[in-house]
Amino acid sequence: MKTLGDRWMYGLLLGVVTCLAVGVVSTAFPATAVAQEEPAAVSAGEAPAEEAAEPAKEKKPEEETPAEEAAEVEAAADPLAAYIAEADYTINTLIMFICAVLVLFMQAGFAMVEIGLNSAKNAVNILAKNVMDLCVGVLLYLFIGFTLMYPGDAWIVDGWIGTPSPFVVASEGTEYGDYSSYADFLFQVAFAATAATIVSGAVAGRMKFSAYLVYSAILTGLIYPISGAWKWGGGWCDAMGFQDFAGSIVVHAVGGFAGLAGAIFLGPRVGRFSREGKSQPIPGHNISFAALGVFILWVGWYGFNPGSQLTYAGAANANATTYIALTTTLAAAAGAVTALLTGWVMFGKPDVTMALNGVLGGLVAITANCDRVSQGESLIIGLIGGLLVVMGILMLEKFKIDDPVGAWPVHGLCGLWGGLATGIFGDLPDGVGSVGEFFTTQVICSLSICVWAFVTMSIVFGALKAIGMLRVSPEVEQAGLDLHEHGLRAYPLGADQ
Repeated sequence: MKTLGDRWMYGLLLGVVTCLAVGVVSTAFPATAVAQEEPAAVSAGEAPAEEAAEPAKEKKPEEETPAEEAAEVEAAADPLAAYIAEADYTINTLIMFICAVLVLFMQAGFAMVEIGLNSAKNAVNILAKNVMDLCVGVLLYLFIGFTLMYPGDAWIVDGWIGTPSPFVVASEGTEYGDYSSYADFLFQVAFAATAATIVSGAVAGRMKFSAYLVYSAILTGLIYPISGAWKWGGGWCDAMGFQDFAGSIVVHAVGGFAGLAGAIFLGPRVGRFSREGKSQPIPGHNISFAALGVFILWVGWYGFNPGSQLTYAGAANANATTYIALTTTLAAAAGAVTALLTGWVMFGKPDVTMALNGVLGGLVAITANCDRVSQGESLIIGLIGGLLVVMGILMLEKFKIDDPVGAWPVHGLCGLWGGLATGIFGDLPDGVGSVGEFFTTQVICSLSICVWAFVTMSIVFGALKAIGMLRVSPEVEQAGLDLHEHGLRAYPLGADQ
């Protein structure tokens, strides 16, 4: 009996399940069938088609005129265009800020190179100079230099001298341009600091700290911005078609020739040349620092050159930016190899300091033209830059000019070569009809800016020398500037020779 009862129960449950399944299937399939049949009825023109057309008529918009359709397209495009513009502005601004930080980081590289190639007893003095030419430069460039270099339409003498005004004009988002004015200032002030700190190496070991501060303020506040405006501010060099992409002339040659003027007016360090005029090198105390400094500068140069593209959003700008990085790298490598081999042949030993300066010489030479030369041409430009470094060092020794770190050969001579090489190898800019015309423009403007920097800074250094403010006494120089100028030692007593 129990078995029969269980079977009855199972049978009842099975029946219920079967009924439910049949009910579900029977309700599902008719609905599906109707849904499939309705389009057929509509297409056949039967009565249900009119009923089905009624909802469709409610959804269909009224007939639009061409003007209304165009207005709708424009309304849809405006938000998209605004979004793209804002995205481009954001990318450009943030990458420019990163590049500004890289260029600012070059200050550490300059400090390490200069410390490494000079006596230990002057390390504190060198650090103080590199810190203060940046800080003084930022303030002077904020109050005078930035608008003096980028005057817009506010020229005192059209194309030659702009009108200075303090502070940075506020950005109004994308209404300002392709990037933020704040990022623009940070990028440009890092360049100004670079021009100023180049001189520090050329005058190391014998210049009074107070005199250095005066020089640094004048260069970053007046000398550099005025000649910079001739090209980058839309002045007379720019009107002639002069090309200097990232500053072989505008930045490096200005600093190099200013340093040459300082080295001449200061005279050589005590013991640098014998009474007979024979060269007596004063070795640097830490070549590891010098090598580290060059590697830092090389990395910083990827802010200097690729960053000068200024706009980076979009495939074309991305390709241009990375191509500039490529030519920069090739020139640096070629400069190092050439300088090392040249020094090896001439002096019988592979001098690493020559190779280090060769890297910098190649970087400086390619800076003017990294955007407009081929890969092969960038190798040639860097190769000649490395050769000029060695020749420039020998030239200074011949004329008894003491430049402890080779600032003029690297930045002055190779900077000038970069400006001229642009006219030889570079693609012709718009409005220039021939290579001869382009090269002539490059010669005129390159020499003019170099002469401007050398003459004006000669006046500054000459005036400082005339009032007895330029150079420390021989006793202070021999004891070291650290203790006498700053009251500090960089190293323990006895390790500062």
